Amino acid sequence: MAKRKEETPSPGAPAWMATFGDLMNLLLCFYVLLFSMSTIDGEKLKEIAASMSATFSPFSAGSTSIGDGILIGNGMSQLNELGEYMDSMGKAAESDQETDQMNEFEQMQEALEQHQLEDMEHLAEKVQEAVDEAALGDEIDISFTSQYVQLTLKGAILFDSGKVDLKEEALPIIDKVGVILEKYADSLIEIEGHTDNVPIHNSSYASNNELSSARALSVFYYFTEHTSLNPVNIKFTGRGELMPIADNSTQEGRARNRRVEIRIYHSDATKTVQ
Repeated sequence: MAKRKEETPSPGAPAWMATFGDLMNLLLCFYVLLFSMSTIDGEKLKEIAASMSATFSPFSAGSTSIGDGILIGNGMSQLNELGEYMDSMGKAAESDQETDQMNEFEQMQEALEQHQLEDMEHLAEKVQEAVDEAALGDEIDISFTSQYVQLTLKGAILFDSGKVDLKEEALPIIDKVGVILEKYADSLIEIEGHTDNVPIHNSSYASNNELSSARALSVFYYFTEHTSLNPVNIKFTGRGELMPIADNSTQEGRARNRRVEIRIYHSDATKTVQ
């Protein structure tokens, strides 16, 4: 008996899959039919969309991709508003960063100034000790800031009225001041002349500004000729009657205003002064 060749199954999906597909189509048609017979409450949908927009959207006027927001109604204007929003957020971040940098810079400046103030206070104590040792406490007043220590010499001790030449009896005082300044020869030293507000009446000087400048210059020349101070580190200027420290309406006040101030600057403040 001859052998019969086995029949090869026909290609295609199994029979059960066709049945399953027909069932899914029927279910889909059924749900579409149910949906077509139902009704949607449009007002409630709008309320939900507006509530979500007000809570989560960065846009104004309830502008979302749902409903009649600006994105749907006005096209690209919504993108402009988004750009403005992102730009404002970026500027706010930059502003916060700049504020932090400014605060940090101010803190560094305050710390530096406090450090300089402590240095100048320590220097003022040393200068005061030297002044007291030289028995000049009655002739010289000591003060200080964060930038310098100041020695104030009374003008009546140094000069005759309307004159710029140092008085003979003032030279020992200037010599002792020079010895003190030589200890700080590397620092910037400034000599500043001042007068009262009484107009000057002589042929040599036309104003108190000229008189005060000439007096500061006289002190400068004396230091450069009788001390080891480097002239490069010494400045001199005259301020006339412009910076009084007392009332010019009284004789005592005018006497205080006639003065010579000598400043020893902090090394960190030297660059700003020069």
